[in-house]
Amino acid sequence: MSFTIISLFIGAAVGFGIGYVVRQVLGARTVNSAETKAQEIITSAKREEQEAILAAKQESIKIIDEAKREISNERQEVKEQSKRLEKRESLFEAKLLDVDAKEKKLDAVKTSLEEKETKLATEQQEVTKRLESVAGLNREQATEQLLATVESEAKEAIVARIRKLQDEGAAEIEEKAKRVLAMVIQRCAISHAADTMTTTVDLPSDDMKGRIIGKEGRNIKALEQLTGVEIIVDDTPGSVMISGFNLVRRHLAKRAIERLMLDGRIHPTRIEEAVLEAKRELALEMKKAGEEAMYQLGITGIDPKLVQILGRLKFRTSFGQNVLQHSIEVGTLSGLLAEELGADVTVCKKGGLFHDIGKAVDHEVQGAHTELGYRLMKKYGLPEKIAYMAIAHHEDRPETVEGVIVRTADAISGSRPGARRDTVERYIQRLEEIEKVATSLPGVTKAYAIQAGREVRVFVTPTEVDDLSMVKLAQQIARTIESELNYPGAIKVNCIRETRVIEYAR
Repeated sequence: MSFTIISLFIGAAVGFGIGYVVRQVLGARTVNSAETKAQEIITSAKREEQEAILAAKQESIKIIDEAKREISNERQEVKEQSKRLEKRESLFEAKLLDVDAKEKKLDAVKTSLEEKETKLATEQQEVTKRLESVAGLNREQATEQLLATVESEAKEAIVARIRKLQDEGAAEIEEKAKRVLAMVIQRCAISHAADTMTTTVDLPSDDMKGRIIGKEGRNIKALEQLTGVEIIVDDTPGSVMISGFNLVRRHLAKRAIERLMLDGRIHPTRIEEAVLEAKRELALEMKKAGEEAMYQLGITGIDPKLVQILGRLKFRTSFGQNVLQHSIEVGTLSGLLAEELGADVTVCKKGGLFHDIGKAVDHEVQGAHTELGYRLMKKYGLPEKIAYMAIAHHEDRPETVEGVIVRTADAISGSRPGARRDTVERYIQRLEEIEKVATSLPGVTKAYAIQAGREVRVFVTPTEVDDLSMVKLAQQIARTIESELNYPGAIKVNCIRETRVIEYAR
């Protein structure tokens, strides 16, 4: 047993020793191989380094050569530029010398001219003094006398030329205007006959008057209070009269009375019901009238409330002319004129239709109908250029072409024969005002308004007003009439200057 153990120990020791020797031999070989490889790597690196250094040297030599060539080229260009600059500088110096020489010559010429001018002025003064001594007049007096002579000789030629130019221009403009207006009026076939808004209510019998008055006048008082008018019951057989400034209220009262007579029951409660029914009926009629007017002109997109107000014009008259029919006619004429003249047709149509919209409320709201119409159109969303038509149709010189067109259409509609009625008193007053304006100017002896106020003939004093002054006088009379008077259409100013010489042969 012990021998076996000892044998094992001896075997292990021998194996360990052999293994150690083997490892030492193998390690030495490995180290030698590694040193060889390292030496090879170092040798290869040194060779590559030498090659890189050589390539870098060659590249640097190449770059230096290229830089030298570029520097040489630039030096050559600089030399050429310096040569050109030297050449230009020499030319510039030559030109400067030339300019200096010319400037000296000009100075000499200027000095000579100044001396001659001074000498000429002196001689002219001497000649002027000699002429003044010979003529006995100084320079200012001679100038005035010469101008007076030229003016007197050329006055007739100037007047004739002015008249010729005015006649030619007026004739051409009038011909074109007549042609355009005739075409437009021909295409507008709206009736201009005015509808008479009657205030008379026919009764089936005179007994109805007592029923309308009622016990102690309670029925008629209720009617007047609800409608805002005055009902006149007089001795006129078979009718009663309705009095009031507002035509809508008068029409409302008339419809209410007619409804009461049809129903047969006339008492305050029934009167109130009849007035309410007449109001609803009248409101529907106004709306329908406004819509029909819009349809006739092909206008859309207007606020229904403004259309309702437009329909109120059906029950409004101006100088006997129905305002709604007048507005439709102005809108139609404005659209046709805008087509002929190349203006905005939509603005002219809408502006012409609503130009008198202020008259629908001028009995209820304080202010001129032009201002009221402008505020109404702005309130219901119409643009400024359309709302301005309410003001433009009463301005002497509207600011826009469309304003001039609407004003012209308004004048055409109002000046149609039979379109408007006027009282004898207003007619005579207008003629007197025209004659008064003409005779108020100096140099006028007499003035006569003829042709229903469409022409005024003015006779001037021939010793105070000459032909040239008469042209200015006619223009002044026309401008004064435009600024001070209100009239339909246009007024022709005809100035007459006549000189009569009477002698007797005995």
